[in-house]
Amino acid sequence: MSSGTEQQPTRAANQPSSADNPWPVRTVARKIADWIHRLGAVWVEGQVTQITARQGTQTAFLTLRDPAADVSMTVTCPSRLLRTIDPPLREGASVVVHAKPTFFLGRGTLSLRANEIRAVGIGELLARIERLRKLLAAEGMFSAQRKRKLPFLPKGVGLITGRASAAEHDVLVNAQARWPAVAFRIVNTAVQGVHAVPQIMHALSTLDADPNIDVIVIARGGGSVEDLLPFSDETLCRAVAAAGTPVVSAIGHEPDSPLLDYVADLRCSTPTDAGKRVVPDVKEETARVHQLRDRARRALHGWVDTQCRLLDQLRSRPSLADPLGPIERRHTEIEVHRERGRRAILTRLSSEQAAIASARARLTALGPSATLERGYSVVQFFDSAGNLKVLRSVSEIAEGTPLRVRVADGAIRATTLPQEE
Repeated sequence: MSSGTEQQPTRAANQPSSADNPWPVRTVARKIADWIHRLGAVWVEGQVTQITARQGTQTAFLTLRDPAADVSMTVTCPSRLLRTIDPPLREGASVVVHAKPTFFLGRGTLSLRANEIRAVGIGELLARIERLRKLLAAEGMFSAQRKRKLPFLPKGVGLITGRASAAEHDVLVNAQARWPAVAFRIVNTAVQGVHAVPQIMHALSTLDADPNIDVIVIARGGGSVEDLLPFSDETLCRAVAAAGTPVVSAIGHEPDSPLLDYVADLRCSTPTDAGKRVVPDVKEETARVHQLRDRARRALHGWVDTQCRLLDQLRSRPSLADPLGPIERRHTEIEVHRERGRRAILTRLSSEQAAIASARARLTALGPSATLERGYSVVQFFDSAGNLKVLRSVSEIAEGTPLRVRVADGAIRATTLPQEE
């Protein structure tokens, strides 16, 4: 009976599962375990969020979390492996683990079975940050051309910082002291540890999508290199570079600046400095307004005085002091010239009339009318063509030719008679 019972699941597992032929849970778990156990060992990097190593147990349990995402895995290792790590491993430390994926059949859980754990030291962390810094710099993330200028007076300031932290207090107090009406939207997040990067990125996307926020401040006080690791995370740096709202980095750690300082549009040395940089000083602006008003008043008064002097000079000119005098003088001059012109024209007409009369007299004296008046006459006859011609010789006419005799006061007709012998 037992042999038949053991063989029945095996036959069922070799057949495809269906509604009529489902696989038992143990079969599915065994298949998953067989597939996972064929995977090879891998090197994994992450942050330790929990360590469970009970006294007298052979196995220790760790929770390894991705610093840039909300993803974690369970890691098991021999307890003696943890005891060999110097200095002792603590929560929040960055480690590199060599492990093999393992599926626990009884609980149906997946974990990593580690056979080597290496703590990432300060030197290695700084070296990784330096490599990332060079990579981002080569991509132009730190270029001054891509950095945006902060608005002169933002209608809203987003603040990402730790809850009830000194950084939050410094930013609020200094900003409100400079401009009391400034409006803040505060989003409190973790600023160190494994939860920092996901929470800061979520807060950044929330504030970036808010149309009432004109500038975003990411603030935190000083800390060790390990504490400030989230602010050198590549995912966070790229998210800040891609944000549509100007971002101010206010991480109070002078010796080693996190990469966020290079990517942000404005880097402030401390949260106090950020509170002074995001808004103008109301006293300074009021004094500047008064100064500009005084300058404008003096400039206006100077312009008015200049124009008044010009008007006075114009009124003092003869043409404006006695506007009718020049017209009257010009009128007199015109009358004089008109009289001269009239006399010149009359003189010329008289001269021309005398010349015409003299020419007429000479023409009359030389003309045939004057000769006729002295008793002479002009005899004319008609030629063969019927044209009237002046008789110049008796040979030009014959007896009985009709003649026309012109005298001073008219003309008479005559006929030729025979010549007397």
